[in-house]
Amino acid sequence: MAVKKAKTKKKVAKKKSVAKPKVKKRAAIKPVGKVTHYYAHIKVAIVKFNIKIKSGAELYFKGATTDFKQTVTSMQFDHKLITVAPPKKQIGIKLAKRVREGDLVYKG
Repeated sequence: MAVKKAKTKKKVAKKKSVAKPKVKKRAAIKPVGKVTHYYAHIKVAIVKFNIKIKSGAELYFKGATTDFKQTVTSMQFDHKLITVAPPKKQIGIKLAKRVREGDLVYKG
């Protein structure tokens, strides 16, 4: 006859949970517009904005070779000066540096 061994349960010590400091998650920074065209001879970028942008706002242009901030001093829509750029419209902005199609525009 075979003797059956009794199964013993091993007690596993539970690990004490250490309170982790709560870190606020940063909201993803979303672009406010995108450069659709650039006219090099007059240094004007055509930008399609997602939100309203007022003249005097600081914009940050970021692309593969572009990385600068500039305050908006001159905006035009349909060859007329405007002070507020409406969303979903293509606006001409006078810039000091060169940008390229596809560069993203952030509010800076």
